[in-house]
Amino acid sequence: MQKNTVKAHGNPLTLEGEMPDVGDKALDFTVLDVNFAPVSLLDYKGKIVIISAVPSIDTSVCQLQTTKFNQEAASLDAVVLTISMDLPFAQKRFCESFNVNNVKTLSDFKDKSFSLSYGIYIRELGLIARSVWIIDKAGTIAYRQIVPDITLEPNYDDVLKAAKALGA
Repeated sequence: MQKNTVKAHGNPLTLEGEMPDVGDKALDFTVLDVNFAPVSLLDYKGKIVIISAVPSIDTSVCQLQTTKFNQEAASLDAVVLTISMDLPFAQKRFCESFNVNNVKTLSDFKDKSFSLSYGIYIRELGLIARSVWIIDKAGTIAYRQIVPDITLEPNYDDVLKAAKALGA
């Protein structure tokens, strides 16, 4: 496990928690769905899981990232989760407004279980660092992309190539 750093508009930010490496066993976490029901990574055991972590679904870059993965998820044999610190009812409103129905939006606001376990909780902002994680069917982290500046989009082509290489 390692600690990484990210930036916002070039300004450094502090990440809390220890970031697991590719090849590590994926750590379980519990987040809330749009109805405030708990969801665990273990709920998707045996499936390829793509986690698209975004700071706030109500920003333009997060909107682009979420709608792009929603579009791509339709043709993937994988569960695609978008996790942010947004409240579940804000996520639900977003999904309804943008017809996001291939991605499951989840909130880490209550316990920070996901963001702290994956070393991507931004201390200064109380948000999640923009990143993409792929968990393989065996529950191992097969891919990790930490976007160096949270104001930028991830490299979608790299994510999709990695997902398809796993059979997604």
